[in-house]
Amino acid sequence: MTAQRPDRIAPVIATAGGRVELSGDLLIGTVADLVSHAPAPGADVQAVDLSRVERMDTAGAWFVLDLAARLSGGDAPAPIEGASDSQATLLDTVRENMPRATPAPEPRASLTDRIARLGRATYGVGLVAVEMTAFLGQVVAALAGLVLRPRRLRLTSLVHHMQEVGWNAIPIVTLMAFLIGVVLAFQGSAQLRQFGAEVFVVDLIAIAVLRELGILLTAIIVAGRSGSAFTAAIGSMKMREEVSAMRTLGLDPVQILVVPRVLALFLTLPLLGFIADVAGLVGGAVMSWIELGVSPVVFQSRLVANIDLWQFGVGIIKAPFFALIIGVIGCYEGLKVGGNAESLGRLTSTSVVVAIFMVIVVDALFSIFFALVGV
Repeated sequence: MTAQRPDRIAPVIATAGGRVELSGDLLIGTVADLVSHAPAPGADVQAVDLSRVERMDTAGAWFVLDLAARLSGGDAPAPIEGASDSQATLLDTVRENMPRATPAPEPRASLTDRIARLGRATYGVGLVAVEMTAFLGQVVAALAGLVLRPRRLRLTSLVHHMQEVGWNAIPIVTLMAFLIGVVLAFQGSAQLRQFGAEVFVVDLIAIAVLRELGILLTAIIVAGRSGSAFTAAIGSMKMREEVSAMRTLGLDPVQILVVPRVLALFLTLPLLGFIADVAGLVGGAVMSWIELGVSPVVFQSRLVANIDLWQFGVGIIKAPFFALIIGVIGCYEGLKVGGNAESLGRLTSTSVVVAIFMVIVVDALFSIFFALVGV
């Protein structure tokens, strides 16, 4: 009569010859007894032997893996040997699902670290400003060269970019300016009605649209629409090594890629600003007629009588400067694109943000200047 195998064989842990030998059943109800008998962490253990283990569940597998990790003293876990195929599969499954060690939180930056970080950021901004200034000089020199040698102008490319930048942007610019005029008239009438000065809404709309909002919002739309397109187009050519091929052939990328785009913006942005001014005045006149009963004839007569030509000139004078800013920044960021799509997307976003920021800064400087000279 053969002896029956007991339901559970008590597990045993032993250390011999630099090896930890486990035997018995490593089950959820038995592994707790082994914790106190495990070797100290960092002991000189070469391997964990499971050749005498009868049965093992997930709790036992977790104990084996934790024991191997603790015995290593923080290095690679001690190797596990002697496991059957089913035990090895269970160990792999538990190992994949064990919680990962959370990295220690970074120490809080000291005041010195923050000052150093600010200094590095300021230095980086200064380098970009110097590079962009040098690039602006290249573009201005190339534009001046066209005066001496007009045959260098690529007329086909110029006309193409004028269509993309100017003609195709007319619908969105017109709609934007019209709605801005509507909003100004509606909000202005609500405030001026309290004082019985509804007729002054014409002056409000005209000054706001002609001096500031017409050209400023047009430049912002063009920066988001055309500035990003410049960066994406030139950046794609940079990724495909087409810019390097131009330089190899002795062609100047600034003359071929940058000048037509900047010149197209230089010529079309004032026209877009004029269209935005007209659309804004029309929108304001329509809302004034609806909301205040100011007829188009009255609106026109008051506009002509109280608004001089300089109000329009103050806005249009800014257009060439805005065009130069948008074109130079868009092309500069495009030429900085590396060989991956990540840099293309990042620099496209950067060109839009920087161009809009610089447009607003220059507009503020113009406003201060015109206030000082009394215009």
